[in-house]
Amino acid sequence: MLQQEMAASVRTNFGKGPMRQLRMAGHTPAVVYGLGHEPVALQLETLPLVKQLLKLQRRNAVITLNIEGDSPRHVLIKELQTDPVSDSLVHADFYEIALDQPREFTVDLVVDGVAKGMDLGGILEIATRKVKVSGNPLDIPDTITADITSLGIGDSLLVSQLSIPANVTMMTSGEAVCATILAPQ
Repeated sequence: MLQQEMAASVRTNFGKGPMRQLRMAGHTPAVVYGLGHEPVALQLETLPLVKQLLKLQRRNAVITLNIEGDSPRHVLIKELQTDPVSDSLVHADFYEIALDQPREFTVDLVVDGVAKGMDLGGILEIATRKVKVSGNPLDIPDTITADITSLGIGDSLLVSQLSIPANVTMMTSGEAVCATILAPQ
């Protein structure tokens, strides 16, 4: 799983006017909550935040928030609010997690190789593009590779045939089909 560090400071002003001034000054309001702690209002610099969020787009990532005057917190991005007209970042919600407690994550499935059946004119049909896995956040792979090179015409690759790290548990049904090689028409 990806890891990223972000710097933040505690925010003391609240309300519509102060938030507009904060955004005009180049900062984004945010909040971090979870693990039974009280929510903490934060502010982050907008430009570095947006650059880091673009790197993490649609991927699982553990972010270490370095808050001024507080200990670092390990968080996941819970929600990003954007302006519907300008598409600029308005607010960020972070959810604090414990790195030693298992959680469920959705991981992208990447099909690798050329199937034997495709060389004979078969058509590749991908049925599953994401799978659910469970494990400690730092043990979760960024993607899971599905090797289809041994599939002939009419063969299917099941979720149970995927290789995952030993300390990660597959939550998606093992009978679910990942990819199939269909006969040519």
